[in-house]
Amino acid sequence: MTKEKNELWEWTKALLIAIGLAAIIRYFLFAPIVVDGYSMMPTLHNGDRMIVNKLGKPKRFDIIVFHAPEQKDYIKRVIGLPGDTVEYRDDTLYINGKPYAEPYLEAYKSQILEGPLTEDFTLEETPVGQKTVPEGELFVMGDNRRSSKDSRHIGSIPLEKVIGDTNIVYWPFKDIRYVK
Repeated sequence: MTKEKNELWEWTKALLIAIGLAAIIRYFLFAPIVVDGYSMMPTLHNGDRMIVNKLGKPKRFDIIVFHAPEQKDYIKRVIGLPGDTVEYRDDTLYINGKPYAEPYLEAYKSQILEGPLTEDFTLEETPVGQKTVPEGELFVMGDNRRSSKDSRHIGSIPLEKVIGDTNIVYWPFKDIRYVK
């Protein structure tokens, strides 16, 4: 009887340790997310399941997940870092006056029959309302520029609202991939 009791206690301890480790990993290191909507097309698709890495600091062009003002989590691409000027002219991104290529948009741009993919704007013309991205904040945009609620509409994103970055799609199984 005592041997069975000890074995049951050992299994219980192992299970509690496993649950504790899973909770720590999920809360502090990695978390799953489901892409909801079409704002990141063609890079990400509605229903894609991804892993969010909660470690590290967002870099330019990273895909991040953040708490949006609507009490919902959004997934967008980092375009402007604190102190950057951001501008779009003739469907070209300019950061601090320098043009930047956006290879992740090329396939989508080739499908557009009329008009630019991204309308012209400066930071001052967005809810950011100033020349540069404020300190401690990010300017983000969806890859589906014609159909994305992003910093052009909701303003810059405070770094404390960022959950983490993501670049691994693990579901659907046929679409497992690393995205840039």
